[in-house]
Amino acid sequence: MSQNVSSAVMQQRTEPKDSLDDFPTPPWATRALCEFLIFNGLIEEGEVVEEPACNRGHMVKALREYFCVIPSDIHDYGCGFDVRDYLTSVRILVPWTITNPPFRLAKEFFKKARKRSMKGVAFFVRTAFLESVGRYNGIFANDRPSHILQFSERVVIHKGKLAPKGSTATAYCWVIWTGKPRYTLFHWIPPCRKSLERPEDYLDVWTVVQPA
Repeated sequence: MSQNVSSAVMQQRTEPKDSLDDFPTPPWATRALCEFLIFNGLIEEGEVVEEPACNRGHMVKALREYFCVIPSDIHDYGCGFDVRDYLTSVRILVPWTITNPPFRLAKEFFKKARKRSMKGVAFFVRTAFLESVGRYNGIFANDRPSHILQFSERVVIHKGKLAPKGSTATAYCWVIWTGKPRYTLFHWIPPCRKSLERPEDYLDVWTVVQPA
């Protein structure tokens, strides 16, 4: 049997140290998180949310359908967002931080987000992020998540672009921190792509994400 070697399937998120880690998040996957947070009373519509690794704004677009978003990225993708280094910048506290962090800097992003977020943090990550002794000792042992949301259907991630087609062997989940829970609740995100995906999600994001 021949191996599927599409860029989406084979992408392991192993990037050079100076890489921008350019892996846009499909908006439907962000809407799945927003629906969960609101339905379970973890966040109110209109809440202020910071997105510090906003890339071309695909996650921002979905978040703005529910919340007031403060977007930024270390690189200027031409979308009009603030350009700054999240790890070295000094900003006021925010209620929530929701992002797809650069994989190689996820632990650093987590520590910064937890210090800066008054109510909660949600990271979109590979499910494999839950593994490794380093992340257990550096994150989970001392600051366990309140919720883990595992996608039951695959979220296709392409390097450098957002596209509706493709397949993948990589599983993704949302990891959420609120307060200091005694234990972590695990949830399955039921199949929802068909109900949460919209044709305009795949247009040039700067034509649809910027407020009027």
